[in-house]
Amino acid sequence: MQQIFGILVVMACVFGGFMFMGGNFDKLWQPVELLIIVGAAAGAMVLGNPRHVLVEMGAQLRKVVTIRKRATNKEFQRQLLLLMYELLNLGRDLKALDSHVEAPADSPLFQRYPLVLQDPPLLAFIVDNFRLMAMGKISAHELESVMEHELLAIHEDLEQPSRSMKKISDAMPGFGIVAAVLGIVMAMNSINEGASAGELAEKVGAAMIGTFIGIFFCYGVLDPLSNLIKQVVKAEMSDLECVKVVLIAFAAGKPALLAIDSGRRVMQLTDKPSFLQLEGWIGSLDGVRA
Repeated sequence: MQQIFGILVVMACVFGGFMFMGGNFDKLWQPVELLIIVGAAAGAMVLGNPRHVLVEMGAQLRKVVTIRKRATNKEFQRQLLLLMYELLNLGRDLKALDSHVEAPADSPLFQRYPLVLQDPPLLAFIVDNFRLMAMGKISAHELESVMEHELLAIHEDLEQPSRSMKKISDAMPGFGIVAAVLGIVMAMNSINEGASAGELAEKVGAAMIGTFIGIFFCYGVLDPLSNLIKQVVKAEMSDLECVKVVLIAFAAGKPALLAIDSGRRVMQLTDKPSFLQLEGWIGSLDGVRA
């Protein structure tokens, strides 16, 4: 909703201001200029990025459009923390833990936390590292080193779409200039065809719309979108960081509750539950199991 409101404000201020000054909206509609600029940008995007980056960019854009509501975010954090708590309690029984991490989709434990189950990268990170802990004794320092390198690789992959979109955003004014120059060339050629001064002025004005389109797409569309994607990645990395901190604290010998609280502390501030909330959730869970 917020993103839609932002788009409407941008459109209303730019185009509304133009019409308020006496501009004719029909003059802004230049489909050929739009084809040149958007087509060149799309081609450059495909040319400069491997297929998996484009697929990930599409997935992240869908997350921006269908961004979770605040209440859903808090429920997601609740499910993540309780799942980790239950897995840590099972960690003392490696055979029981194995049956859950080997096939999480079929595990009744994981099925109690559907929001986590629907997040494949996070789910893979959780089960891989619990499997690592179950394979043999590993110190907290060794575990931290392994997970830190994995998080760096994940962050690099997840942030590549945002960087690629930012580069295309920066290039949009250039594509606008390309379209404008081609329009000027066509306007100059019309002089040889006997165009009047009025017709020449109209063609030059139409050509300059290309510069406007390029700058508008740069600062009004693509740059905000690249920033939104970056925020989505930041939220995903916060969840992964939470899992990392929990496992390291547990491997260092902390009780399950203190390990979970360590992970809670690195969650994003807007969705981070208080310690009392966490204690209440775990108390309710322990009460149900009892």
